[in-house]
Order: sequence, then structure tokens, then C-alpha cells
Amino acid sequence: MLRSNALVKSIVPGVFAVLAAIAGAATSALVPGDTAPDFELASTDGNTYRLSEVLAGLEEGGGVVLAWYPRAFTSGCTLECKSFAEDGEMISAYKVRYFMASVDPLEENKRFAKAMKAEFPLLSDPDKSAARAYGVLHQGRFAFRVNFYLDAEGKILAIDRNVNPATAAPDVAARLAELGFEQR
Repeated sequence: MLRSNALVKSIVPGVFAVLAAIAGAATSALVPGDTAPDFELASTDGNTYRLSEVLAGLEEGGGVVLAWYPRAFTSGCTLECKSFAEDGEMISAYKVRYFMASVDPLEENKRFAKAMKAEFPLLSDPDKSAARAYGVLHQGRFAFRVNFYLDAEGKILAIDRNVNPATAAPDVAARLAELGFEQR
């Protein structure tokens, strides 16, 4: 009995430390109301986008949609990119700029954008710093599929973590309507 009490006393503080670390990680995730982290990422259209500059250039009542995706040329990401490419006018009807973003190298995203006929920017974050800042990096290897909706000041209005790749564009357009974004 003495041994088991000693064992419990030595294990319990470690368990509490692990639980506290998990709770801390969960509370450090971005939530609606937070300011979106700024980034500077190269794009498939040949430009480099800095979020603060994109926000400064928005028309009144505008915003930004940042759609993180795991990896170019995978089945879900192909469906998602096709949805944005084929039905992007549903999103463009609103006063927003929209981007897809991944941790793939720029050359891979360029090939992906060309194959998908994507005329909107796909952003590359190969050093994974933006993915880390947004809390979407999974096991240090790829981004989770998550959509962020930002107002013109960079405040996060909504975060969608359950993205359906096949209906990504109509779902984003519906969410923009729910959030009250103005149409062009």
C-alpha cells in the first residue's frame, strides 16, 4: 500500500502538468473576436501578399476569406480548389478578397493552380510560420482545412473547421451572407 501511495504521489503532479499544458494549448487557439495574425506570403499569381496591406486595400464593407488546405493534388484539396475555381463568382459577388493557403512550396501551388484553372491566389507558407500563427499546423507537416473570415480591420468574425471540399465556394458565399458582408 505504501508503494502505491508513493507511486500515485509521483504520477499525479505529472498528469496535472500534462492536462494544464493541453488546456493552455486549447485556450491559445484563435477564436472569433481575435485579430488575425499578419503574414507575408508568396502567391501563385506572382505577387506577395501581406495581410495588413490586403486589409488596407479593401473596399468599404469588405473583408478577407483565408481558406487553409492540407496539400495540393490530394483528393479533398482538389475538390475544394475546383469548387473555388468553378464557383468563385459566388464569393466574388461579395466585397471580399479570398485566398487559399497551404504549407506547400510555391512551385507546387503554381502547378496546382494551373491544373485547377484557379484564377484566384493560392498562398504558399513553406516555412509554416503563418500556419503556426493561425493554429492550423498539424504535426508540423501540413495545415488543417480551416476557413477564416476577417473584417476590414482584421478581426476574425468566424472560423469554419468543418469545411466540405466539394461545396466550398457555395458554403463560403452562404457564410458571407450570414456574416452580413455587402454584395458588390
